[in-house]
Amino acid sequence: MYISRVIISNYRCLKTTDVTLNPDLNIIVGDNESGKSTLLEAIHLALTGQLNSRPIQTELHPHLFNAETVANYIAALIAKTSTAPPAILIELYFHDDAALSKLKGTNNTLEADLPGVALSIEFNQDYAEEFKSYVADPTLIRTLPIEYYVVRWRGFSDNELLTSRSIPIKPAFIDASTIRNNAAASRYVVDIMRDSLSKGQKVDLALSYRMMKDAFLDNAKVKGVNEALAKKKGEISEKALSVSLDTSSRATWETGVMPHLDDVPLPLVGKGEQNAIKIKLAMESSADSHLILIEEAENHLSFSNLNELISHIATRRGSRQLIITTHSSFVLNKLGVEAVVLFHHGKSIRLNALTSGTQDYFMRLPGHDTLRLILARRAILVEGPSDELIVQAAYVKQHGKMPLDNGIDVISVNSLAFRRFLEIAVLLDRMVAVVTDNDGKVPALATKYADYAGKPKISILYDTDENYPTLEPQLLKANGRAAIEKVLGKTFVSDAALLDYMKDNKADTALRFFKTTEPWIIPGYIASAVS
Repeated sequence: MYISRVIISNYRCLKTTDVTLNPDLNIIVGDNESGKSTLLEAIHLALTGQLNSRPIQTELHPHLFNAETVANYIAALIAKTSTAPPAILIELYFHDDAALSKLKGTNNTLEADLPGVALSIEFNQDYAEEFKSYVADPTLIRTLPIEYYVVRWRGFSDNELLTSRSIPIKPAFIDASTIRNNAAASRYVVDIMRDSLSKGQKVDLALSYRMMKDAFLDNAKVKGVNEALAKKKGEISEKALSVSLDTSSRATWETGVMPHLDDVPLPLVGKGEQNAIKIKLAMESSADSHLILIEEAENHLSFSNLNELISHIATRRGSRQLIITTHSSFVLNKLGVEAVVLFHHGKSIRLNALTSGTQDYFMRLPGHDTLRLILARRAILVEGPSDELIVQAAYVKQHGKMPLDNGIDVISVNSLAFRRFLEIAVLLDRMVAVVTDNDGKVPALATKYADYAGKPKISILYDTDENYPTLEPQLLKANGRAAIEKVLGKTFVSDAALLDYMKDNKADTALRFFKTTEPWIIPGYIASAVS
């Protein structure tokens, strides 16, 4: 049993989301604040009816609703435009399995006859008159009045779900990063340990812990302390004062036991090791789950430790569906590029949704290069390392800071692969500029990128003068020999000699431009890319 598709409307940062999932492995890749964590949270909420380990009915607040949707609703009220109050909807479509027949029906957005569940947070029509009075002066409204909202949790068969027991698919949500202090971290691990112990082992621990507390009072030094305290009877109280260990029902072994690693208390072990231990134990204790949700397993881990952890996750998940979020290229490569879901504020694509040639290209490409375009707010694609340095230098020259400081990644790509990256950029609605040589073939270049000519977020930038076909002639055209000689700290007998040197020493020339304090002029097509 597994989730085949997730559709979300107006939940937190996810205004409109539609994600198709693999039955086994899914790697959700996206930048910070792209909605990856929110996606996992929404899936878990629709399966369990819980948020922050509490029933969603007790956790309702206005900020669960998408901020843009709420703002549009309030604006419509002010404009006196009739519009329905916004609602949250989370739909999980399950694979058609006989074990899920009680949840099968067509009561879903797609009207598909499939098993699934839908959790909605919607306006309660029982309060229609009262709400009408509340919104009479919309200028006073800043947030949604969730007091007028109700949670509805149903199967696609339209049957009401009262508890998560009605849903055969059981999730395990693992997010070790939410354990923010040492005591909580220790408690978290003890809880997982308890779930992984047998009934007999838990009885043995409880008995041993009680015997230890009883032995405390028989210690000669403790007896001496209690005898001294007993002499104070009448001074502090008419009853005898003594010390002992807590033997009440709340003082169980779970509250008194501290996990150790090589005899070192867990809270004193490095955060990376803590994180790995939490994830491994959580996977062990959730052995009966059908779905594992893991939030950014790479936190605080070195590459070698991350390698070990990812291997453990890949092996121990067995046949269970796994959804893991990451922005680590290492996780991407280790678990498999073919399982990647590129995700950005509800927009998602799979690498297998690309054309076959592009898909094959990215399957072979190192994960880091694959991720750079996905994670950047904006990208500038260039033909090689020297072009990359010149574009970086041009950006600093215009803006006084490196491109990455503004979320702009300059990526060196073989020019034959520009179209591969542009295919992803269009699907993800990414802003991308291509900085390329004209190679003395301007008409051919225009034809090559004709498909992208009308794309508002795609810029194909090159100089149209075929007499200056590559970067080095373009620098000479824009600056002249005298200016470039000052940058390079060398003199040349002719422009031809200068060009020969620059072409033979591409990297060194670009580095000189990158480091120089001498004035120089940015070629026009590069200036357009960094503007």
